[in-house]
Amino acid sequence: MSPRALRLGIVNVPGRPLTGDLDAAYASCRRIAAEHGRTYYLATTLLSPHRRQAVHALYAFARMVDDIVDHADNPTRVLDPLDSTRRGLAPAHRSTVVGRRAPARRTETPRVQRPAPSEPEPAQHLDIVEKQLRLALDHRDIDTTDTRRRQIITAAADTITRYDIAHTHIQTFLDAMRMDIPGTATHRTRYATMGELREYMWGSAAAIGLQLLPVLGTVVPVAEAEPAAAALGEAFQLTNFLRDVAEDLDRDRVYLPTDELRAFGVDEPHLRACHQRGHTDAPLRRALAHLIAVNRDIYRRAVPGIALLAPRVRPAIATAATLYAEILDRIEAADYQVFTSRATVPHRRRILVAAKGLTTPTGRL
Repeated sequence: MSPRALRLGIVNVPGRPLTGDLDAAYASCRRIAAEHGRTYYLATTLLSPHRRQAVHALYAFARMVDDIVDHADNPTRVLDPLDSTRRGLAPAHRSTVVGRRAPARRTETPRVQRPAPSEPEPAQHLDIVEKQLRLALDHRDIDTTDTRRRQIITAAADTITRYDIAHTHIQTFLDAMRMDIPGTATHRTRYATMGELREYMWGSAAAIGLQLLPVLGTVVPVAEAEPAAAALGEAFQLTNFLRDVAEDLDRDRVYLPTDELRAFGVDEPHLRACHQRGHTDAPLRRALAHLIAVNRDIYRRAVPGIALLAPRVRPAIATAATLYAEILDRIEAADYQVFTSRATVPHRRRILVAAKGLTTPTGRL
């Protein structure tokens, strides 16, 4: 435990019983992980309870942030329970957070003494979440009436503190998420090269792998395990982009690098035409096959790093890597028809891979 945590009087340590409120916070994160991250959740069943709940907390926090960002693309959609965090925001929180100010939303002033508070824009909302996480890390009240938000932030802050996760990894992730929000200084929806995309994935995915390292434990100094952990996060993210081409186009996002597509005669109008027809043609098939090969190369660089993790967690991470990499197999098996169906690994296959992890000597220790 870090000296800072001791100064704050935070005495929870891995394996130690939790208080009632904290236990409820982690339980809420577990439900979120089970509902939204089937592959990751199944892999976490191979972890010991205290590591499992920490991974659930980090996942739930990332999911909450991701939902805020996705709402920026479709502000008219009905928010799911995670997005209910927009309710009950104290007006005092609508201020600059760590030196950033989101554009204010203009509203009609009703005939009352004070203006009615408006719903924050996504950039403001993300600033609020960041500020509340900082308050929770300082062991201070986050001042929100939304139970779900309080639970997610409470569990995430507890995990960050008890495992001494570097705050820079959290900040890097939040900064990358701002790149997906229209109107922010760093906003972008297209990536010219794989190098540009990797800069984005460093924050959106590699940083998640770096957050998890202290939770999982390593048999070498953490710095030695970081490159492989970052690569695995990047591999997962690129798989997402290949699977979700249609969904991202609907959000006016094209994550697949322009130059990688152009090498096979595919530009954005071509991509959109395939989407409109619901059919992947020969040039796009070749482009996707190439990017799948690139993705598999990243997995090959990342997977040896699993041996650098604590023995007891290796089956869980190997399970996640195996199942996620198999999404690429499913894309190929569907003849790269990413516009007609979403590539998924069948439930029976996921259970089989997880069961193999359970039967290993180090599973769930």
